[in-house]
Amino acid sequence: MTTTGLLRNISGSPRRTALVSGASIAGPALAYWLNRHGFAVTVVEKANALRGGGYPIDIRGTALEVVRRMGILPRLREAHIDLRRLTFLDADGSEVASINPHAVTGGVAGRDIEVRRGDLTDALHSAVRDDVEFLFDDSIAALDQSSGQGVDVTFHGGGRRTFDMVFGADGMHSRTREFLFGPEEQFHRYLGYCFAGFTMRNTFGLSDELLMWNTPGRAAALYAVGNSDHVHAFLNFARPQPPYDAFRNPGAQRDLVAAVFADAGWEVPGMLAALRDADDLFFDGVSQIRMPCWSSGRVALVGDAAYAPSFLTGQGSSLALVGAYMLAGSVADRDHVAGFAAYEHDTRAFVTVNQDQVGKGDAALFPTTARALEQRNTMLRNLSAMPSAPAAEGRPAHSALALPEFSAS
Repeated sequence: MTTTGLLRNISGSPRRTALVSGASIAGPALAYWLNRHGFAVTVVEKANALRGGGYPIDIRGTALEVVRRMGILPRLREAHIDLRRLTFLDADGSEVASINPHAVTGGVAGRDIEVRRGDLTDALHSAVRDDVEFLFDDSIAALDQSSGQGVDVTFHGGGRRTFDMVFGADGMHSRTREFLFGPEEQFHRYLGYCFAGFTMRNTFGLSDELLMWNTPGRAAALYAVGNSDHVHAFLNFARPQPPYDAFRNPGAQRDLVAAVFADAGWEVPGMLAALRDADDLFFDGVSQIRMPCWSSGRVALVGDAAYAPSFLTGQGSSLALVGAYMLAGSVADRDHVAGFAAYEHDTRAFVTVNQDQVGKGDAALFPTTARALEQRNTMLRNLSAMPSAPAAEGRPAHSALALPEFSAS
């Protein structure tokens, strides 16, 4: 569809315009619902294409209703990963316990979905690509709301355009948030861990399972999806302060991880060797974003940019999907002031209860002391001895919001 066509609705009257920064999960989901509510939407993404592959992610609780209303639930069910077991290993590689994954995640077998991140982004993009404008290999360079009539946007590619509203769906390290509210550090709640994720050859004979090795303050995991020739590898470690000097330096990231795991056993030496050559390394701190306000003027944030819950909750993608639905519906028949206020009022409690799943930042699966590790292992052994059926309703936090019905334009 042409840009000109996007700017008028079926009656020929001008449509409100919206710019969404970010084309991962929250961005395309928000674009879909904004388009349904009559907006002419542009999505800008700094990458030159959608990111394929990626580690597995969960869709649970209220988010399942969002994807059902989008019409992509059947496609996601087809892409569902049927993880059969989690096996926890001691320092010497011996088995501690092998359990049903849902006993740990709080998910519900047969209802909740786990898919590769790329499968979700592909499904979201397919649902909206014919109805909105996508600008790849570009990003926002500056925002100016001084006119009071819209948001004047300057793009790094040199373009300049004005939008009625702008939405930051650009992740935990959001540049949109930085433009509005200043440095990330004031909203960044570090939870005491760092992690590195990458893919490596599946020389272990693993299929539809996850192995996790632990010593106090360190964990290594191998996650096999299907019978793939590759596995997702994760190295997680406790660190009192975030290594800010490494966050933007892949060489420093590799050096830090190698130093932390230098004396580790099991399959870790091979994982470190693969890490050195990995071209898909993702390194970050385990953190949350907690903000007192998710909007400023005509610009609002959604997903990790506003309320990253950390991977310890398993709710990042679900919060992004629910937040996108609630934000678009809230501005559907309101101006930006009333719409953004309704979005926060109706969504914040759901976000908070899910962020609070990590407690004070102590991750039960990643103990930092020998005593805590033994307590965790005892808990896992007890779980493995129990019937494998998970609780019928999963964790209450996952479904703590009943989606309202917003009328589409």
